[in-house]
Amino acid sequence: MDLAERLEGQVIRSVDRRAKYLFLCLDTGTVIVHLGMSGSLRVITDNAPAAAHDHVELALQSGVILRFNDPRRFGCWLWADDTSGHPLISRLGPEPLAPEFDGRLLFQLSRKKQTPVKSFIMDNHVVVGVGNIYANEALYKAGIHPKRKAGRISLDRYNRLADAIKETLSAAILMGGTTLRDFVNSDGKPGYFAQSLLVYGRADQPCPECGTNLREIRMSGRSTVYCPRCQR
Repeated sequence: MDLAERLEGQVIRSVDRRAKYLFLCLDTGTVIVHLGMSGSLRVITDNAPAAAHDHVELALQSGVILRFNDPRRFGCWLWADDTSGHPLISRLGPEPLAPEFDGRLLFQLSRKKQTPVKSFIMDNHVVVGVGNIYANEALYKAGIHPKRKAGRISLDRYNRLADAIKETLSAAILMGGTTLRDFVNSDGKPGYFAQSLLVYGRADQPCPECGTNLREIRMSGRSTVYCPRCQR
């Protein structure tokens, strides 16, 4: 049975999220949605025609349509009878804004780790939701060099880092996310956290704290911006 056949006549009982996966919880199972690199979901109420790269259309009895647009085709819609044991979900780390995520957890998981701390906090088996932009910002706020080995950071510094991650993500959520190119909310509007970025995208500009020019390096192919004076 394909996904369209499974969905016909089903009732959406709730909508949930785990990391980057959106759950549409139905009577007999769950649809797991991942937006990929450039995907977006839009709520359509005016019966507007489908646009280029609209690949999935979920029509509700109320007349509202949920459209999935994915220019690069990295996203997916999957059916799961039970999400708890699903291979994409079962090994994920905690949510960064949950009470169980704190500096002590980072400290415990990092012991003997030789990986750079930036890569460590971007590993979704450690904690979910800390993407490249937010890793840059949180490490700057915590005063930690992105290339410092994860296993050589003290508990006190991890406490500061966990607080910085929570602070950064909470602020980004309030501003609707970070739109650099193609990110939009379900109403088609961009997020505005990009205007509040302290280091990301500001290479060779003065550090907001000390005035030293920010430096940019590549780590795992990703832009990494830091202050050579404030971050150790």
